[in-house]
Amino acid sequence: VLGSSPVTIVVTSEADTWDIDTSPCRGCGQFVDWDKMPEPQQPAQIPRDILSRPRKELKRLAREGCWAGSHAGRARLYPRLIQQVSCRLVTPDALVYGDVAARLFGKPSVSSHPLPEFLEGCPLPTYCLSPHGVTALKKILICVGALFPDITHSPLLPALAALLLHYSEDEAQCFESLSRLVASNAPHGGYIDQSFLAHQASCMTFGDLANKHCPAAHKLIAGAAENVLEVYSEWLSWLFPGLPFGYAVRVLDVFLLEGQKVLYRIALALLKQFRLSVSPAGLQGSDIKAELQAFVRNIAQHVTVDKLLERAFGIRLFSRKEIWLLQMANRKALMERGITVVQRRPSFHLAVDMQKFSSSTVTAQEMRLVWSWIPERFSLFPPLLLFSTSEDGCSLQRFYTCCEGYEPTVLLIKTTEGEVCGAFLSSDWSERKKSGATSGFFGTGECFVFTVRPEAERYEWVLIKKPELAKAVPRSRQRSPSPAPESRLGSSRDSRGSSPNHLAVPSPQRRGRLSPFLAIRHFLLPSKTASMFMSGSRDGIVIGGGGGQALSLDASLLWGRTEHCETFDNPPLCRENFQVQLLEVWGFQ
Repeated sequence: VLGSSPVTIVVTSEADTWDIDTSPCRGCGQFVDWDKMPEPQQPAQIPRDILSRPRKELKRLAREGCWAGSHAGRARLYPRLIQQVSCRLVTPDALVYGDVAARLFGKPSVSSHPLPEFLEGCPLPTYCLSPHGVTALKKILICVGALFPDITHSPLLPALAALLLHYSEDEAQCFESLSRLVASNAPHGGYIDQSFLAHQASCMTFGDLANKHCPAAHKLIAGAAENVLEVYSEWLSWLFPGLPFGYAVRVLDVFLLEGQKVLYRIALALLKQFRLSVSPAGLQGSDIKAELQAFVRNIAQHVTVDKLLERAFGIRLFSRKEIWLLQMANRKALMERGITVVQRRPSFHLAVDMQKFSSSTVTAQEMRLVWSWIPERFSLFPPLLLFSTSEDGCSLQRFYTCCEGYEPTVLLIKTTEGEVCGAFLSSDWSERKKSGATSGFFGTGECFVFTVRPEAERYEWVLIKKPELAKAVPRSRQRSPSPAPESRLGSSRDSRGSSPNHLAVPSPQRRGRLSPFLAIRHFLLPSKTASMFMSGSRDGIVIGGGGGQALSLDASLLWGRTEHCETFDNPPLCRENFQVQLLEVWGFQ
């Protein structure tokens, strides 16, 4: 589901119309070392009325490389596209740059000023810039630091400045373009993270997306790296400065029209391609981060830029708003760990140490794999044992008492046959009380079920694998919670009564709370069975529904059943009818 673009492309008036052609433009390329600049692969086919084209068509043209064959075409087009970016009312422009540059540098063209503190630890790519261009790049970044003092950490900003400078008439034009991207106020999407908090939240968000959309690559990385989040924290550097110039500038073409979401897409496509190019055995004992960086540097040996973009836009991501909700949830988790907006670098290690982990159902290595599956914002926190049948007894009421107040939780089941399976459950078990006497399903699309032994496998919400089954709810219907459904599948009018396959759908969240990521009210579902995540009553618990239950346990917590269900599209997780040897529930400290 694509969602709305953060850029509004307006139809230009006759007085503002202009032709895009491939003739040299005044001042274009004065900062470039042309010996380094790659030649266009094919001549540009840029429509002369390109800015009057509908937004959707303009995005398509950018994805197809419409202006990739003309340096002059880009030089003319980039400033016009950036002028359409919605940004704050007071945004520094080219005239402001002239004043500030004169004040800071005086007449000499070479600055002896230090670079802004927000660039500490960030790469400063120069691509095909000449020495004169590198000096201009540093001056622009120093002026950005002077006029945007709230920026504390921004790894993307220097790469964007360098790329834009290749196609700018002068320093002032490049500065104005960069300022508009920094000052963007587009809803549910922006261009440049400007604090360590925002950057780390985007790294966690990428980790969540990789977990869902690149399961094979994610499993490969989880098996080769001690700290998966540390690997994903370098995702942006895969693109900038990792990609060669010819690839990076094609990414910029679409980025200017579609914002940060397109960077997630392309990084995911790179991750998928990396998985295809390596064998799991070949990564054992190697530095996975160095392997990824080397792969990206040599990307031309593996896939063309056109094919890379084609694969990136073939990935069916959730809407921009849904990704924004995930990013906000990740920010909140980081703030709970003590990360602040003004903090430049982390003052402690964010990873969870599994060496001290002890469980009677799984090993530390198995739990590390399970932890790699759960959303990044929760994996920041160490596991906390809430309930165990070996310590708390086989009592469903005791299960509820111990687990209520914790959100989310991880359920682990070891059968008498030695099989181990479980579920990640996104909502507090106290939510079951909101359905009254009716057994109601609750939870969000982040719930999933899994097996650990004999084989490790995860089964997520069916809409993650098949997003075409549902559409995003129109924005007009998202402004307030939906009313509770009048009819319930488990009502007395249904002859099937209280069958666990036919229970009430979740009720809306309380007003004033940030809407949860993958809340079902954000989607027009094909059927209610697509959202039967978790349910609890005094007779037992059920996880997954529709055609069967992924997991169901009776009130004694001793006997269970597992079947294929429509919510997770899973096979039976162990023997269909099983006896519980041990059950544990883990929360997050």
